[in-house]
This record gives sequence, structure tokens and C-alpha cells, in this order.
Amino acid sequence: GLHYGIISCEGCKGFFKRSICNKRVYRCSRDKNCEMSRKQRNRCQYCRLLKCLQMGMNRKAIREDGMPGGRNKSIGPVQISDEEIERIMSGQEFKDEANIPEHTWGNNGDSDHSSPGNGVSDGNQPSPVSTLSSNRSVELNGYTAALREQYIGNAMAQHYQFLPHLFGYAAQPRSLYPQSHTLISQLVAAEELAPLGTPMLIEDGYRVTQVELFALLCRLADELLFRQISWIKKLPFFCELSIEDYTRLLSATWQELILLACLTVYSAQVLGDLANVTDKYTPSDDELQSFSEDGMEVMEKLIYLFRKFHQLKVSNEEYACMKAINFLNQDIRDLTNVTQLEQLNKRYWYVCQDYTEYKYPHQPKRFPEIMMCLPEIRCIAGKLVNIPLEQLPLLFKAVLHSCKSSLNNYRTSSSPCVTKGIAPAN
Repeated sequence: GLHYGIISCEGCKGFFKRSICNKRVYRCSRDKNCEMSRKQRNRCQYCRLLKCLQMGMNRKAIREDGMPGGRNKSIGPVQISDEEIERIMSGQEFKDEANIPEHTWGNNGDSDHSSPGNGVSDGNQPSPVSTLSSNRSVELNGYTAALREQYIGNAMAQHYQFLPHLFGYAAQPRSLYPQSHTLISQLVAAEELAPLGTPMLIEDGYRVTQVELFALLCRLADELLFRQISWIKKLPFFCELSIEDYTRLLSATWQELILLACLTVYSAQVLGDLANVTDKYTPSDDELQSFSEDGMEVMEKLIYLFRKFHQLKVSNEEYACMKAINFLNQDIRDLTNVTQLEQLNKRYWYVCQDYTEYKYPHQPKRFPEIMMCLPEIRCIAGKLVNIPLEQLPLLFKAVLHSCKSSLNNYRTSSSPCVTKGIAPAN
């Protein structure tokens, strides 16, 4: 569409607007000539903004109040000098306008909300930090946009514009901080880890219809949603937020919480009992032909995410932290206590990092890899709302069949997620 004077995609329109409105200053770790394509555009914010300016995107067409819509539809593309572009890219223009200190942002920090993070060093490699330490060097203004553009334009996109800034850290053997141990124990105690109670046993030879499989999926979703509601009441910070905020948080994240649970603590049942049910469902030719491109994209992302969780073997403790971090999303609209929510999110972010460093000292990239699963889950949940309901049975059949086949190729007797104290479903 026509955005800020030039023809561009929705993703670059939103990126340009956020960069200018929020006075973002990025940095390229290469030679400032990174490839900018549909697939590569999220890898370097510096080169992406540079190309937006070079192509003529007009920053004066952005509304000053930050609301949607251009300020003047008649404003076309502009050609500015290299010197003016350099002033924008370096932040000098913003600094002169606002008379405030300049901030430098790494490639993964293009939003304006607070989250745990640290300064990015040369070579696009984050500098080491120590968790829960008084001398921690933390920059509290960084969120990554690495996967955000994938769900720009979805019905739920406004809830997920800002994702935590991922950073590396030095792996070093040490003891787990007492505070982390206590908080993680409280989170795990709030979880309902018993196997799902929804019956998923089918007689041999019975052919499952589309309607029956859809009804089963709805029933499973109901049970999982009920467990999330019970989980909220057991959270150690339940009294720190209002019921209104909890309601808004659950309304915005319940799909993500269910998806995360299915890929981790309930994966044995999902890839066992539920997969067996979907095996007995045979879609018609009309169902196969009407399967949308959106459905194919969601299927590919779900399969990728399954394999990622299989590789990571997320523990119950990590799952509990991931769930709390994902739930405590301060970017959801109309929240009444964003500051408190931000502090809670930050608390469990550090707790998860601390636990992962302690438990897996020889896997220094484990924590960033686990956290990068959350934007993938948010992306999938955002796209699922656009899938026609009648396509869900075929979608789950295809996903579970592929995941089950992959599981058999790796190992035939265990779940892709290691969960202590839970027997695999028969």
C-alpha cells in the first residue's frame, strides 16, 4: 500500500513509524549494506531504516500523536541528502530536537517498552551479565523485533508489538540464588501437571469425522483454558494485580498459554492419544483443496516449534517461567498497572535466566533460545485466529502426523519434553 509517501509493505510501514516516533537509533554490525528483502528485513534494523529513508519514506507524514493513519495523504516521497540521512541514523537530529541524551540500540531493540536487556557490544554480540547481581549492567529499554513483523496485520497484533530483548551471557558454574529457587518453586507449585482428563480413546476401526474431531479439539481447549484460570489464582503474585488486569491478560494470552502447554508438559498426550485420534480422521477432497495458505504457514511454524522444543527438552521449571513471562505482557491495551506488571515480568525473566545458567552451565545459548520460542508462540497464536474453523481438524492432523513421524525418527519411546514426575500417557 501507499505508506508515508511510497509503496511499501505493512511491516516496513509499522517499523518506520516506530523508529521515527520513538527516536530509535540502531547499529549495524556489518558494513551497513545488509540485504533487505521480505525474508531478511528483520535481521538488521539499521539497514532497514536506512533503506526506508533512501526509498523516500517521509517522516513528516507520520502523525505527531502516534495514532494510525498518515498526517497528510497528499505528502509524497521525499529525497533527502546523505548528510540528513546520517543525522537521522546517528540520532543527532533527535538529540537536537529533544535535547536529551542519545541512546544506542542493537539490532534487536526497536521498541520502546522496558524489559530486561543489556548493551550490545561490537559484532552484534551482547556483553556478559551476571544474573540477580547488584552490579548487573542492565539497559531497561530494549525489546526485539526479530519476529514481530510476522504477525503485523493480524487481529491480535496490537497485543504483541513488543517482545523481550534477548541477550547472551557468560556461562559459569555457580550456585542457584536462593531467591530464584523460591520463586521457581512457587511457580511450579501453581501448575496443574496431572494428565489431561478429556477422553481421547477411539475403538479400532472407527473412522473419526471432521465434526467429531473438531468437537474433541474444542473440549480439550476448554479443559486447558479452565486449568489456566485455576493457575492464575495460585500464582505467587496473584494479590499484586487487579482482577481487571488478570482478565485482560488472560483474554489476550490464553491461546498462547494453551499452545505452550501442549508443546511441553502435555506433549506426551498430545503426540500420543490426540495424534492417534487424528490418524483415524480422513479429510475429504474438498477439505484438502480448500486448505488455505495461512493454514500451511501455521502448520510449518507449529512443526518447527515442536522440533525446537524437542531439541531443548524444556524442564518443568523453565516451562513455568516461560508461561509467567508470556502471561505478564505489559503491552496489552487498557491495563491499569503497567509498572507493576513490568516489574513482575522482569523478575521472572531474571529468575529463568538464573536457573538456566545454573542448571545448564555448558549451554550458554539455552536461555536466549528458550525465550525466542515465546515470540514464535505469539506469532502462531495470532495467525490461528485467521484460520477458518472447518480447517482446524485437517491442520491438527497434518501437524501431529508430521511431529509424530519426527519423534519416531529421533526416539520411539519418550516424549520430546522432559517433565519430572509425570508418567508418559499411554
